[in-house]
Amino acid sequence: MERLDSRIRLIWFVRVIVFATVAAVVVGIAVANVGFLQVVSPVVAVAAVFGSLGILGTVHLLLRYRAWRFEVREDTLYIERGVLVSVRTVVPYVRVQHVDARRGPLQRLLGLGSVVVYTAGSRGADVSIPGLTAERADEAQETLRRLAIESEPTEGDAGDAV
Repeated sequence: MERLDSRIRLIWFVRVIVFATVAAVVVGIAVANVGFLQVVSPVVAVAAVFGSLGILGTVHLLLRYRAWRFEVREDTLYIERGVLVSVRTVVPYVRVQHVDARRGPLQRLLGLGSVVVYTAGSRGADVSIPGLTAERADEAQETLRRLAIESEPTEGDAGDAV
């Protein structure tokens, strides 16, 4: 089973800091503008919210990184992830519609990318593998594309169709 590149933790940490900052500013504005909340100083409220969310978010991202694993198998893509709820996803290549390799600005800065596998189906029809090196993302995209093409039924092979 493959693990994600450790640099993904930095991207997740940036998200934690942004979320904690926005939440702390909202709480600070609410405390400063609502009279009955004057029991606590807006500065204390902002610091408490930012610190609490920052610590909880950091612990969550570390546990999330430890839980994330994936494997490109012969006939399926297998993914394990989840902190509070463990999720195991098996994607048969015959269900794959197309595969994208993505790199956002922060990912490009860190030399990372992600692979998104779009599948046939109605519920959550895409699966993403974040935190791959750029080279590994391109390689995984090409491998998954090739395996999806190879798993297509041959002409005249209707499978279980009636």
